[in-house]
Amino acid sequence: MERVGKQVPTFEAIHAYHEETGTPIQLLCDILKVSRSGYYKWLNHTPGSHEEENVWLMKQIQKIFKQYGGIYGYRRIRMVIQRKYGKRYNLKRIRRLMILLDLKSFIRRSNRYSTKTSYVNIEDNLLNREFTAEKPNQKWVTDITHLKYRDGHKAYLCMIKDLYDGSIVAYKVSYYNNNDLVMETIKAALEANPGATPLLHSDRGSQYTSKEYRFVTTEAGITRSMSCVGNCIDNAPAESFFGHFKSESYYFKQYKSFEALAADIDRYIQFYNKERYQENLNSLTPLECRYQAVA
Repeated sequence: MERVGKQVPTFEAIHAYHEETGTPIQLLCDILKVSRSGYYKWLNHTPGSHEEENVWLMKQIQKIFKQYGGIYGYRRIRMVIQRKYGKRYNLKRIRRLMILLDLKSFIRRSNRYSTKTSYVNIEDNLLNREFTAEKPNQKWVTDITHLKYRDGHKAYLCMIKDLYDGSIVAYKVSYYNNNDLVMETIKAALEANPGATPLLHSDRGSQYTSKEYRFVTTEAGITRSMSCVGNCIDNAPAESFFGHFKSESYYFKQYKSFEALAADIDRYIQFYNKERYQENLNSLTPLECRYQAVA
């Protein structure tokens, strides 16, 4: 069915509407500006094996796209099909069929949010944009983002991400952007990963340059690393996670309460860790990769 290209959905729509209402084919073809002969050629065409495969593939693409709320592009859709059916397809083929189906995934937007920087208790950038790790709990990154609910009220999400597998090892949501938010997140990460003594990279926000942060991390045997001033690329993995959450969930919703926002964050992080396939992890989810490492 690729031979008739973008007209296929049009012919299918004409056929379905004609069957339902009895409207003359010629009239429908005139309205949609396609040829009547082209319609009958499509109708009487006997599809080959490649075309039949495309019909099946398009149905799976539509199903997956709908299942994940339009946030999956052609790369992740290919991963889902490969994992679910054990079939490998060329990326260009998946992309071409998505264009035929007029399916476009949502694209992340910049949040244009800057952190207030402190100039005391700062640390060198030991991470130095080396965003890979050889084992779990070797390198963590952390950051805070602000979110809104009910008429502009603010909430704050702090999370810690492991650079080995990209998993979110801990996160907390709070009404306040303060030291307690950061310390509780670190405590949760250490409780979930006993004995971990990672390099922990952050920006130079006031929470991360506080005496309390210095004390807590030192007591835990954590090595501190901080981004250079005004350079968000130094903490790109953390920014990337926030971007995915906002473009794949947050931007599409209006939260009536803090509790509703927190519940959606819980849901998304569960999805991100357990269901969201990563191309750079050989089509595994973060937790699948993590479990393989410790098995």
